[in-house]
Amino acid sequence: MSESKSKRSGQVTRREVLGAGLAAASCLQLGGLGHAASAAGRTVGPSKEFKTKHLVLVAFAGGVRSRETFGMPTNIPYMRAMADEGVLFNRTRTSNLGHFGAALSVFTGISEARGIRENARGPDPTLFEYLRKDGGLSQNDVWISTSGGAQQTNYSASSHRDYGQKYGANVLDGDGIFNAEFKDLLANFGKMREVPGGETDALRKMRKVLDRGKSGADPDASARVEKYILEELTRGTANINGPAAGDRKAIRVARNLIAIFKPKVTGIVLQNADTAHGDFNGYVEVIRQNDAALGELWESVKADPDLRDTTSFVILPEFGRDRDLNTRRGLDHGDGSDDLRYVTTTCWGPDFKSGVEYDTEIDTIDVAPTVTSMFGTKAAFSKGKRISKMFA
Repeated sequence: MSESKSKRSGQVTRREVLGAGLAAASCLQLGGLGHAASAAGRTVGPSKEFKTKHLVLVAFAGGVRSRETFGMPTNIPYMRAMADEGVLFNRTRTSNLGHFGAALSVFTGISEARGIRENARGPDPTLFEYLRKDGGLSQNDVWISTSGGAQQTNYSASSHRDYGQKYGANVLDGDGIFNAEFKDLLANFGKMREVPGGETDALRKMRKVLDRGKSGADPDASARVEKYILEELTRGTANINGPAAGDRKAIRVARNLIAIFKPKVTGIVLQNADTAHGDFNGYVEVIRQNDAALGELWESVKADPDLRDTTSFVILPEFGRDRDLNTRRGLDHGDGSDDLRYVTTTCWGPDFKSGVEYDTEIDTIDVAPTVTSMFGTKAAFSKGKRISKMFA
């Protein structure tokens, strides 16, 4: 084990939307802000020893080698700065289970063998379910923003009989909201995106959905919720294109979400680095673009007086890439090399050590029990271990 010190690098919110409007969205089962009573009737909050009240967990998925990240820090100036102010684990062991299974493993704390095209919920509870059922977090406290695709909605919850979808996270991608709680809304309105020239008609359709099953709701509050959904969640994503567009949209949506909802836990799942199979240069550009977008998110958190001293980040790939280029001048993931099996984990926040790098081994499945422990509960079925040495 080696431990080295590095030098430390040296908003307006819209709470009124939520304060007045979340009651108007009760038919969507959003729940209130703050901690709700758990299923057992208990109210459970995060341990008082932790300063972290908000956590951002980024699965830098798509297969990302350490060679192109911390092995070439000019590609990742923001993540390098976060590591300099926090903790970097240089040897995080992964399991090459395919992108879906390996990323799911980060959220369950169990090595999940899932087919590359499989599209079904896993059997093991996710950290989101533990936090909601056992940790007492409300539905509005737990979100995932993804690069898109039906498969990625499965990260929100498992098929476990004691947990499952009713304890899952809200899921969004850069173009709209996907989880079951918004099923009726999507069926009646379609994917939420910016509606040029048709906002009045769009709001009328949205209002009909919001009013269904509601009694005595304040119409002004309903209007604020409608406008929020239409404009805020996907604000700025319509014009994002080019390399890593899907990932950058997911990060932008997460940034908007965090600024307004201030959730307790936000997961971000990226995937565009998988272009590496046939385009090494494109893969490197995805890494650069994602680092820049994560940097914007990090800077926005640090500029928010409600978030800057209470927010932590954990960032890690699901696995790496092969040691050598393939015949297409790209990088696959199947050779069993250390480039594939070991990645880096970056941790930044008020409870973590500062300027420390570890070469001792941890595992991607250790992340789930570590995150749940920070909010006062356990990942009961996880096979991972709490990463105690990251904490100050």
